[in-house]
Amino acid sequence: MSNDPLLQPYQLKHLTLKNRIMITSHEPAYPEDGMPKGRYLEYHLERAKAGVALTMTAGSASVARDSPPVFNNILAWKDEVVGHMKKLTEACHDEGCAVMIQLTHLGRRTRWDKADWLPVVSPGHEREASHKAFPKKMEDWDIARIIEDYADAAERMKAAGLDGVEIQAYGHLMDQFWSPLTNDLDGPYGGSLDNRLRFTFDVLEEIRRRCGEDFLLGVRYTGDEQIPGGFDATEGVEISHRLKNSGLVDFLNVVRGHIDTDAGLTDVIPIQGMKNAPHLDFAGEIRKATEFPTFHAAKIPDVATARYAIAEGKVDMIGMTRAHMTDPHIVRKIAEKREDDIRPCVGANYCLDRIYQGGLAFCIHNAATGREETMPHSIPEATEKKRVTIVGAGPAGLEAARVAAERGHHVTVFEAADKPGGQILLTSLQERRREMISIIDWRMTQCEKLGVVFEFNTFADVDDVLATNPDEVIIATGGLPHIEVLSEGNDLVASAWDILAGDVKPGQNVLVYDDAGDHAGLQAADLLSEAGATVEIVTPDRSFAPEVMAMNLVPYMRRLQARNATFTVTWRLKSVARSGNALIATLGSDYGDFVQTREVDQVVVNHGTRPLDDLYFDLKPRSSNLGEVDYEALVVGSAQTVVKNPEGRFRLFRIGDAVASRNTHAAIYDALRLVKDL
Repeated sequence: MSNDPLLQPYQLKHLTLKNRIMITSHEPAYPEDGMPKGRYLEYHLERAKAGVALTMTAGSASVARDSPPVFNNILAWKDEVVGHMKKLTEACHDEGCAVMIQLTHLGRRTRWDKADWLPVVSPGHEREASHKAFPKKMEDWDIARIIEDYADAAERMKAAGLDGVEIQAYGHLMDQFWSPLTNDLDGPYGGSLDNRLRFTFDVLEEIRRRCGEDFLLGVRYTGDEQIPGGFDATEGVEISHRLKNSGLVDFLNVVRGHIDTDAGLTDVIPIQGMKNAPHLDFAGEIRKATEFPTFHAAKIPDVATARYAIAEGKVDMIGMTRAHMTDPHIVRKIAEKREDDIRPCVGANYCLDRIYQGGLAFCIHNAATGREETMPHSIPEATEKKRVTIVGAGPAGLEAARVAAERGHHVTVFEAADKPGGQILLTSLQERRREMISIIDWRMTQCEKLGVVFEFNTFADVDDVLATNPDEVIIATGGLPHIEVLSEGNDLVASAWDILAGDVKPGQNVLVYDDAGDHAGLQAADLLSEAGATVEIVTPDRSFAPEVMAMNLVPYMRRLQARNATFTVTWRLKSVARSGNALIATLGSDYGDFVQTREVDQVVVNHGTRPLDDLYFDLKPRSSNLGEVDYEALVVGSAQTVVKNPEGRFRLFRIGDAVASRNTHAAIYDALRLVKDL
C-alpha cells in the first residue's frame, strides 16, 4: 500500500473511489450527432486504463431541446444517448474507474439561432455578453417542464449504468436563478435567497425521487460570483450549507467566479502566466465550513499541487482535467514512481480555446489526445531498427526524435543553434509564456533517456546528413519570418521575432502590423508597450488575433489596454516610407479604395514564416521517395511505401514549419503521425 495521499481510496457514500484523482466534467467536443461514440469512448477509456479514479463525462450535457449547445456537447435529452453512455461506462468500469456526467440547461448561455431556433430562456431578460442572446423571461410552464427535463436526463444516465450525475451551476440556468444579476422573477422563484434556490431544490428533489438514494448526485457551482451585484462568498457559503443540509446531494464541486465574458471565464479556468490553483484555498474554506465531500479543479497542472490539496485537507477529490489531456497516464506514473516522465500541462489552453471556436479539443503538445482511435499514447517498438537523422530541434524535430527513439531506432539530431527549442525559445522568453519551454524540456529529457544523439551548433549540410548513413531523414528546420509584404519600404520594417529576440531595440511610437493573427504579433506588442512605447496594432482581419483565440487573448488585452495600446481592424499595411526621422505608414482597405496614414518611428510586421527548406531540396534528388508523402497512408496510419527513385539511399520527409507556417500542435502532430509508422 502506498502512503502517497493521492493514491489513498475515498469512500463517497456507497462508492469506493480507488484514489483521489479525478477528471472533472469538461466537453472536448467529441460527440457525433450529439452522441458519445468511438472517439469519446476511447478518450475516457485511455485515462481509465491508466488509473484515474473518477472520470466526469460531458461538460454540460444538454437536458432539453431549448438548451442547444454552442459547441459540440452531448444531447442528454435524447433517449438514444443511453446506449452510447452504457458502452462508455461499462468500458471504464472494467478498468475500475467510476463514471459520472454533468447535466445542465444552458439558459441564456447559448444562441437563439442554434438547432431548432427555440427561444433562449432565463429568469430574466439580461443578455449574456459571450453568446449575445437576449433571453425570454421564463414562465411557470417553462420552469415546470425543465425540472422534468433534468430528471428525465438523470434517469437516462442511471439506465446507462453511470455512478451518478453532477448538476452544473455556474454561468448556466441553475445559477442564473441564484444570481440577483440575472433573476428578475417575482416569487416563488425570485427575490429572496430561499426563492432563488427553489428551482435548484425542485430539480434535485425530482432527480432523487426518480433515481433513488443509490445514485450519486452532486452540484458543481460557483461559491462566489466575484462580480458587482452578484452573490459573494458569504452567500456562497450559505448556499453550500443549504445544499448539504438538504440531504439531496452527495458532494459539492466548488469553483469561483463568473463565465459570462471571456475575461471572467479565463479567471475561472486560468491559463498559462496566471497563478496555479487560484481557487483551491476557497474550495478548502467551503469544505471546512460544511464538513462535506468537496471536489475542485482549476489549473491544478502538476502532481505536487494536487498532492498538497489532498494532504492538507483542502478537498477530498482533486481534478487534473487539462493535465490529463496532456498526459492520460498521470496516475500510473505516480504509482510507478515515474513522476519525472509525466508530460507537463503548459496551460496553453489550446484545448479549450479550440472548442469555443467550434473545433475539437486538442492538446498543444500531445497530438494523440482526442485521436486515441488512430494515434498512440504509448509508442510501439518497430520490428526493424533503422538509422533516423533529423535536422532541427524545435518541437517538430524533438517529437520526431522522441517517437523514433521509442520505436527503437538509432536517432541523430542536428541543430544549428546551441540549444533546442526553435520558435518556442522566443515564445518562452516572456514571463507570461515561460511555461511553453516545458514542451521542449520534457522532450529533451525523454530523448536523453532514450539515447538520442544531438549535434548542436551544426548547420547541417548534405555531407553531414549522408555521414550518418541514414535510412530515414526528417527535415524539421522550421521557418524564418516573412516580412516582405509591402509595395515599398520592406527594408524599413522589423519582424516580430526581431523584437522578441531583442535584436531590434523598441521604438517610442510603434505600429505593429499583424497579418498572421498569432501569438508572435501580440507578444511583440506586449513587449514594446512594456518598454514604454506607444503601440497601435493593425490587422486586415475583421476580428482581432483569431489564431490566439478567446481565453488566450485575455491576458494580452489586460496588459495592452492598461498601457493604452490602440487596436485597429480591417486595415492593411500597404507601404512604409521615410520622412525625416519618422516613418510614414500607409494603410489601405480590402473594402474599398480607402487610405489612411500613420507617422511612427518603428513598424513591426508579423506575417508568419516561410520554410527554411534549402537542405530538403538539396537532399530530395538523393532520396528514394523524392520527398513524396502518401497522404492516404499517413491519415489512416499505414506505413509509407512510396518509391520514386530506386537508387535513393534513404527516404526523405519534412515536417512542421519546414513545410508551411502553422502552429506548435500541427508541428507535433506532423511528427507523431509520420514517425509512429517508420
